[in-house]
Amino acid sequence: MSKEEAKKEWEEFTKASTAKSPEYHAGLIRRLKKPEGRVDVVIDTDTYNEIDDQFALAYLIKSDEKLNLRAIYAAPFFNLKSSGPGDGMEKSYQEILRVLTLMGREDLKESVFRGSTEYMPSENEPVMSDAAKDLAARAMNYTEENPLYVIAIGAITNVSSALLMKPEIKDRIVLIWLGGNALHWPHNKEFNLYQDVAGARIVFGCGVPLVQLPCMGVVSAFTTSGPELEYHLRGKNKLCDYLIDVTTKEALEYYGGSTWTRPIWDVTAVAWLLDGNFMEDKLIHSPIPEYDDRYAFDENRHFIRYVYHINRDNLFADLFEKLAK
Repeated sequence: MSKEEAKKEWEEFTKASTAKSPEYHAGLIRRLKKPEGRVDVVIDTDTYNEIDDQFALAYLIKSDEKLNLRAIYAAPFFNLKSSGPGDGMEKSYQEILRVLTLMGREDLKESVFRGSTEYMPSENEPVMSDAAKDLAARAMNYTEENPLYVIAIGAITNVSSALLMKPEIKDRIVLIWLGGNALHWPHNKEFNLYQDVAGARIVFGCGVPLVQLPCMGVVSAFTTSGPELEYHLRGKNKLCDYLIDVTTKEALEYYGGSTWTRPIWDVTAVAWLLDGNFMEDKLIHSPIPEYDDRYAFDENRHFIRYVYHINRDNLFADLFEKLAK
């Protein structure tokens, strides 16, 4: 299929996906409800980027009363900790393995997949990777009534590529993404989103059931401090000591000074699926991430679920209890 044919097919698919029929909206809203019982999940994570990914991955694994982890995907990232998105992905892949070793979960290593080495070249060209191919194939085993839950806490390249590769998985997954800033924030230049705006436009526009956890203005309130980590986690196990040491190192490098707090952002994406009074959300019409670091709005678009408040203390209590086991 040529690029022109692929573009036309995707445009037709997204147009059909965002049709305004009452049945369509009712079905989408039903799938955006928090699930009951235990569910299958995969996680897409730029694990080496910041320490919050390691917290989130460990929290997911230790929440197996609710979450059945089926696969872990390494996401790309590019900042001072990598020489490019491919290097960031590979470092994340190795960091995932390190966390699993610290947790004594060697059994999960066969379910870890390398992701994209570059970002989306356009809104109709997928980036092929083991992670995208696994998600595209794995999701076909699920249905609208029994979807696969996809937790994404990095650039959305792997997920958007899978949606381009296999558009029908849109009706077989629910995507929970920590990406973008709050709608009231003065700009939308958030790390996970601005690395791959094309990928973000795909997931906000194609009609996949999407739960958005915005960073600045919402999840930025989910902060912890050195003394709090020391009190709750120091000496509990190898993983906890590792998390404290890396968090403290990052905080001193990024913030400086002897007094600091820092967000552990990515934990919140896992927590949305859990039973507990951890956050508040609402249905909104899907915003449009633009290439100028702003949102555009159209009330004719389909609904997404938008998290607007984090119950910080409740969530940290559950996180610390599980990590310390």
